[in-house]
Amino acid sequence: MATSRRKFTPEEKAQIVLEILKEEKSVSQLSSEHGIHANVLNRWKSEAVQNLSQLFVDDRKGITKMKNEYEKTINDLYAEIGKLTSQLSWLKKKSGL
Repeated sequence: MATSRRKFTPEEKAQIVLEILKEEKSVSQLSSEHGIHANVLNRWKSEAVQNLSQLFVDDRKGITKMKNEYEKTINDLYAEIGKLTSQLSWLKKKSGL
């Protein structure tokens, strides 16, 4: 009987990585406590350390740009809907429907 893989939420992973970084227990001890292979814990730790600098990046400009593009797309689509609606009503009027 095959067992399904355990899935950890980002919060659970973060908590375990914090335990690793505190260095109160060894990776092997944490591995046995949580039932996760030590290689997986080391991979999580290395990913966390590599991406740590991204926490301090001010990405508001990127988010603002995406928001502006989204709003422009929405406005363009509403304009297209208005145009098509007026064309449809004109066609209905001319065809006598």
